[in-house]
Amino acid sequence: MSRDRSDDSPGEQRLRRKKTKPAGRRRLETLVGANPEDISDPVVRHLSEQGYVDEVLAELKSGKEATAYIANGPSGLMLLKVYRDLEARSFKNDGLYREGEVIMDDRARRSMKNRSAKGLSLLQFDWVMREYAGLWKLWNAGLNVPEPLVGPDPTIYAETVPAVLMRLIGTEDEPAPRLSEARLSPEEAQSAWDQALAGMADMLRLGYVHGDYSTYNLLWWENTVIIIDFPQLTTRQNPNFSDLLRRDAESLSTSFRKQGIQVPGEDTLREVQRRALGPAPTPRVTLP
Repeated sequence: MSRDRSDDSPGEQRLRRKKTKPAGRRRLETLVGANPEDISDPVVRHLSEQGYVDEVLAELKSGKEATAYIANGPSGLMLLKVYRDLEARSFKNDGLYREGEVIMDDRARRSMKNRSAKGLSLLQFDWVMREYAGLWKLWNAGLNVPEPLVGPDPTIYAETVPAVLMRLIGTEDEPAPRLSEARLSPEEAQSAWDQALAGMADMLRLGYVHGDYSTYNLLWWENTVIIIDFPQLTTRQNPNFSDLLRRDAESLSTSFRKQGIQVPGEDTLREVQRRALGPAPTPRVTLP
């Protein structure tokens, strides 16, 4: 007997729809309209109809996995991150970050492994869920990350797939630059380096490794380093945890050379491990 899908969430219903062409980078003109029904992009139209987004204002940054837009919503200025379909991404090897996960549903596990149409939809859904979950855990723990604007109930995450909504760092006219693009004085560069080490150590103390930690995934705003991009965030359950941690240390060291900081990757790793033994930041929410 087939299952009645009439009560499925809109997110689940959208995941089942057969796409004639994988959605990649959206053109800004498809994301705007005087009314929700005037917005041609189905993802942003749905977010507008559900009251998550009032207006998309500008494109901020396009990457290998997603495009970030500045938007207005019920809580004010936000960053709207819309993921490309997996088939349209240049980055597709997420297995490194997913190892060690337990997927109870055999059919779902096979579909994801074989990357069938259903499997790709599930992987897309999981990619967005991982970003929201990572944001909430690190935000609640007191780390400098953007405030997530949806959740933390996973059933709500499904309403925004394939998008993630978070508070904008900076202003509409001056969004926070990535640290890789910021021009820092020697004193600012040293402060940014110290903050970047502290952020990596804080994640390690919580049992996480970022997976792509460098100045390209750090923002610089009001003399503060903000960590971004968490779909590849993984835990000690992943057998690649130590290798990913070492890779993050090396990436951080290499990317900071542009700012005049010359510290070898192995020294960075040892310093992060040392700091991880110290006191944790003050949580925003008391964690269980």
